[in-house]
Amino acid sequence: MKSLSEIDTVSKRASRASGFDWGIAEEVGKNTRMLEMLGIPGIKNLNYYYKVKNKKNFEKINLIGKENKKTQLEYCPIIAGVNFLDQVRSLEGLNEIKFYNLAFPMLFLPFISRASEVLGKKIFLEIDSVKFLLNYNKSIYCNSLNDGIMTIGNHISIKFLENIDSFQENEWKELYKLSENTFVEESDSLKESGAGAGLTDND
Repeated sequence: MKSLSEIDTVSKRASRASGFDWGIAEEVGKNTRMLEMLGIPGIKNLNYYYKVKNKKNFEKINLIGKENKKTQLEYCPIIAGVNFLDQVRSLEGLNEIKFYNLAFPMLFLPFISRASEVLGKKIFLEIDSVKFLLNYNKSIYCNSLNDGIMTIGNHISIKFLENIDSFQENEWKELYKLSENTFVEESDSLKESGAGAGLTDND
């Protein structure tokens, strides 16, 4: 079994050999490592993408808006991902971003996961019928894990979620009340024997 370090290094070098500069290649290496660590087929998708890339020119998007659509060439997932991550703080105010005809969207996914960490917000990503909940670049929940290659995402939706508790206020109050049973009223003897008691500050 290949180590995560090997996956990172080979993906990075292959990206540089495919025409990306070292900076972007390093991003791809980290992304592929993350996908494989989470059980998502990063190597399969990256390898096939580079086979196709040599024969087909993908559209490079620089400035990302609320709706991004190409009718002929598909968007390059790596350039789209790099620029999304760079622009995410300004894009957050749009609430929802859409892409149409994005090539190899699994290679786009890690950039969105990392954007979740940058913003400190969960992001809901939908690629056609496949849904992902991205949690601060710590975990990815998916309703349909695909162990193969996804060559195109016809409709991509990205929604920024507000940070809210997953529980009701009354549930919090009930649990907090139960936790109060561990509270001990501090007596004079506890104060004297507490941490730091009796020590002299020699500074």
